[in-house]
Parts: sequence; C-alpha cells; structure tokens
Amino acid sequence: MTTLPFTLLVVAKAPVAGFAKTRLTPPLSPGEAADLAAASLLDTLAAVRASSAARAVVAWTGELDRAQRRREIDAALRDFDIVAQRGADFGIRLANAHADAARAGFPVLQIGMDTPQADSVLLTECGKRLLSEGDSVLGPAADGGWWALGLSDPRHARVLAEVPMSTDRTGQMTREALSRIGCHIALLPELDDVDRYDDIAGVAAGCQGLFATAAARLISAAAGHHR
Repeated sequence: MTTLPFTLLVVAKAPVAGFAKTRLTPPLSPGEAADLAAASLLDTLAAVRASSAARAVVAWTGELDRAQRRREIDAALRDFDIVAQRGADFGIRLANAHADAARAGFPVLQIGMDTPQADSVLLTECGKRLLSEGDSVLGPAADGGWWALGLSDPRHARVLAEVPMSTDRTGQMTREALSRIGCHIALLPELDDVDRYDDIAGVAAGCQGLFATAAARLISAAAGHHR
C-alpha cells in the first residue's frame, strides 16, 4: 500500500473496569463496559494499521496490565509509537499529544477510541483531506462533540486547552477557537461515538469487527434479562 505523509494519532486509555466507559454503567457492569471499550480500541487500532498513514502514534494513559483484553491490546500496540498523555485536563493532554505526534514532521490526524466504525478507508480519506484542503479538518460527532481533528501545524492544538470537552457544544467551540487563530477548517463526515448505552446499537450497525460482536452479545444479554 502506498503511504501518505500524515500521522494518525489515537488518543486512548486503558479499558479498565471502573475507569473506562463509566457512563455505560448501568445498565452494563463495569467489566462489560470496559470489555466493549477494549473491543472498540482494538478495532480502531486495526483500522489505523490498515490505513495509508505513514506513521501511527498512540497517546496512552492508564494501566494496561489491569485492562480487559490486555494481551490482545499489548500485541496490537507493538505496531505503534507510544507516547504518554501529559497534562492536568483533557484539553491540555490533547494539545500535548498533537505536539508529540508531530515530531516526525507530518500533519497529524487525531482520533479517539469511541468510533470503531471509522475503518481504514475512511481514515485514509480523512488524511487525504487534511493534506489537500487547508490547514485543518474536523470530524463532528452527532452528540455535538467531534471524533477527529487534523492539523497541519501542531501549535494550533493549543486552543484545545481553552475548549470545554465532553459537552454538546464542544464541536462548535473547537471550530470557533480554531477560526479565531486563522485556521481554515474542512469538515469531515459526521459520526456517532459511544458515550452512552443507547449509542451502542447504532455504532455497532456500522461495524464488522470485535465491537459489533461484543455489542451484539451485550444487547442480547440485556434483552434476555428484561423478558
């Protein structure tokens, strides 16, 4: 596969019970929520590996040895450059992750671990958009946040420290913050991400990997409990 001169950055945390996807509990148990997060992360890492990005980086936090599917994740992470998340809050950690990932000199396309439906084809197309359309791209999420942010200049990521994260206006405020410093933003396709239990079925419908299998099992089990 021909590579393209951009870096794919995955911002991820260890899928540990009680640490990952806590807004899915209840109805899921902490272990079930963490296992679903692990499946989503593994699908995301597989999509990044299969994309045309010249470099792949994971900004990591949390204890891998306590994570669900720890052996699978450990094996998958060996194909990535790993950097530690740094900073007191999430916006600062994102800005630092962009700076760390940009050290190879490529534009950086950052995603999270909550959109397993973003396959290698979509990630490659998003990278092409970053390389061809101005200095930044933003992928809005249906809940008002964003699922992808691409920047040609990592210094522009500093504005993320000023943007409240995980709100229904995070996407809009991110666009406004980037526009204020002169960025020309191209919008990527909108995706749903997995924040709440009701998001699971819709995201799983667009997947064919581990997340879809785990989601089907959990939804079936929940339906059985309510009979």
